[in-house]
Amino acid sequence: MKAAVYTKYGSPEVIQIIDVEIPSPKPNEILVKIKASSVTRADTMMRQGIPKFGRLFLGLFKPKNTTLGTGFSGVVEAVGSQITKFKVGDEVFGEKLFCNGCNADYICIAENVVLDIKPNIISHEEAAPVCDGFLTSYNFLKDIADLKPGQHILINGASGSLGSAAVQLSKVIGAKVTAVCSTKNIDFVKSIGADKVIDYKKTPIAKINEKYNVIYDSVGTLSYKESKKLLSSNGVFMTPVLSGQILYQMLFNPKKVKFAATGIKKTEELKQLFLDLVGLYKQGKLQTHIDKKYSLPDIKHAHHYLETGRKVGNIVVVNP
Repeated sequence: MKAAVYTKYGSPEVIQIIDVEIPSPKPNEILVKIKASSVTRADTMMRQGIPKFGRLFLGLFKPKNTTLGTGFSGVVEAVGSQITKFKVGDEVFGEKLFCNGCNADYICIAENVVLDIKPNIISHEEAAPVCDGFLTSYNFLKDIADLKPGQHILINGASGSLGSAAVQLSKVIGAKVTAVCSTKNIDFVKSIGADKVIDYKKTPIAKINEKYNVIYDSVGTLSYKESKKLLSSNGVFMTPVLSGQILYQMLFNPKKVKFAATGIKKTEELKQLFLDLVGLYKQGKLQTHIDKKYSLPDIKHAHHYLETGRKVGNIVVVNP
């Protein structure tokens, strides 16, 4: 089978497509033939080894985990002897973290992790990125911000994977949404539910004259110092993008500034969030927007496109 790997930090050109043996499932695992997998900004940051202090965990001089991709959707090809929930032929989707990347033809994954039957109202391409955009943003909105109906949230980077997920989830929760994006994406962000859209090219953060219960900087381009005047007395500034500045601000403003790595939550907590999302998809309350699709041999091009900053929604790798 084919798999995308990188053995050193660098540009998209460090990515290689290699041949490896199809894995065999352990007793508690299923073998999935991948139909679609996600490509995310987090993938590009790990490939680059940035921020550099992150290499303390990723690998100081070269990556410890050389595979790419976390979100996937596919078809069960084989099951281990202890499997009770899934059978051969089931269409499944989910997320596999930290090992054996999903930008590949096959993966083995344990039954009890972030994994479920794919709702039949969405395609494999629409299912593959759910755990990257929606799961991360849902964790921030529900568990970190505890966003409530009627509260007002500002979402920066509202047209990206995390941001577009946050807009939809905030509306499901019942919050008022002000979204920040570029001119060309205003109509898209309005179409997914934003109550108000701010064009950051015309209205910088310093000129916004409103108060928000939550500011969700999904792309890591805002600073708390500039944003704090926009927060209500009990407001929270949060971001999934780690930086030295955020670490510093968290140290001195732990109740106001929040960062979290969703992937390191307890498996049972992640799975419950994921199952909540599955239910919302089944009800037709969420939609995945796909910007571009690539084949596995062209995954370098997907990483190049991600680094332009022009992505709207999600990018997926599609396998035949």
